[in-house]
Amino acid sequence: MIERTGFPENFLWGGAVAANQIEGGFELDGKGLSVADVHLYNPKMDIKAASHESDMTLEEVKQHMLDQNGYYPKRHGIDFYHTYKEDLKLLAEMGFQTFRTSIDWSRIFPNGNEIEPNQKGLQFYDELIDECIKLGMEPIITMLHYETPLNITLEYGGWHNRKVIDLFANYGKVLLERYQKKVKYWIVINQINLVHFESFNSIAVCEDQVENMEEAKYQAIHNQFVATAKIVEKARAINPAMQMGTMLADCTASPFSCKPEDVVLAMKRNRMQYFFSDVQFRGSYPSYMRRYFSENAINLHEESDDAKLLAENTMDYLAISYYYSSTVSAEKNTMDPADVLVNPYLKENPWGWAIDAKGFYNCLCQYYDRYQVPLLIAENGFGMYDKVEANDEINDDYRIAYLRAHLIELKEAIKDGVEIIAYCAWGPIDIVSCSSAEMEKRYGFIYVDIDNLGKGTGKRLKKKSFNWYQQVIATNGNSL
Repeated sequence: MIERTGFPENFLWGGAVAANQIEGGFELDGKGLSVADVHLYNPKMDIKAASHESDMTLEEVKQHMLDQNGYYPKRHGIDFYHTYKEDLKLLAEMGFQTFRTSIDWSRIFPNGNEIEPNQKGLQFYDELIDECIKLGMEPIITMLHYETPLNITLEYGGWHNRKVIDLFANYGKVLLERYQKKVKYWIVINQINLVHFESFNSIAVCEDQVENMEEAKYQAIHNQFVATAKIVEKARAINPAMQMGTMLADCTASPFSCKPEDVVLAMKRNRMQYFFSDVQFRGSYPSYMRRYFSENAINLHEESDDAKLLAENTMDYLAISYYYSSTVSAEKNTMDPADVLVNPYLKENPWGWAIDAKGFYNCLCQYYDRYQVPLLIAENGFGMYDKVEANDEINDDYRIAYLRAHLIELKEAIKDGVEIIAYCAWGPIDIVSCSSAEMEKRYGFIYVDIDNLGKGTGKRLKKKSFNWYQQVIATNGNSL
């Protein structure tokens, strides 16, 4: 038996972004509108309320499509579409061995349902992936990171329409065939379990397009399960060496107290999070979810081949995003996944996210014990307001402290025998926030001079954490 004392030699250090939050170029080279392109920045919105985006109506979507006065930050990002070579060089200077990004479905199939892909869109990703490889970074590619073409909402009513399965599977097939020799690690759908927190982002369904939104959410997730299984089936036929992953945002909760009722509620709530990965690693619906569907009058449309497809095309690894932890109380909380309490023993960032490095260790061990598959840290980071001081210095010691504490706990999980493929710090260069569409909620080791309304020089500045993370990578975590 091999005793693990630290990060393995083949461990991949790097960072992660999403196309819709970084690229910009929303009107260039044939790209269509995606669900992200109608996310209006609202400076009056309370930052904690903005932490989880609410549902949208169809009328709101149409208004945002035509709006000429509002500012839509995800249409512009940080102009990575034009600056990716310079930005990747900065990441390579830190020693990045891997870079996770997504391919924007609406850049490849602008309406989601075209017969032939947009060649100019593919050309951009050809060059981006080649640049990563040239700089020594293993590309980790997400096929869908909140970039469903908006036409899927308008014409099909979103992912709850079964027709979307084959549209997405065809898109996935194009990517697999094109990049089979360049991309080893794929994440099919980003944070598939966040449908209850960011439903429009996740499934492209407007709340007034369906009669029963909860049922529509689970139908959409079922369709995503089936689409993912079809893509995994295709991947293994094209090149079995490709590793196909699914991704969860860790939303497991601790009991608020040791009262039996709190303990049981936490267990039941956590099973509702494990449900997504239970299906994709065990190959079938768990009985506790069938009971939940029955007791809540949720009726899914499942076709005869679905069960076989899910059973035969399970995933290779589990990707996880982790930022904070939460608790639940039987007296104060329900089974709604978004209904949680903050742990009173923890400090929060300005957006109400509780800082809990021990929670990171706990969730990694729980996932690995449950599935016994390799894990990949797809996102982990600390959003905060950063201040540029004299000589362009940015002393983000709070970010260093957060990441150091979490990496120490990651190392503890590895010592326990948890297999970890890679660690991808979220937003290694400042990007637009997913939930609040702010630029000032910054995660990066690299500062980007753009404000919440898109104003600024776009200049890149190295923060104090840049040199710190560079040293962590150079020592394979031994400098922690």
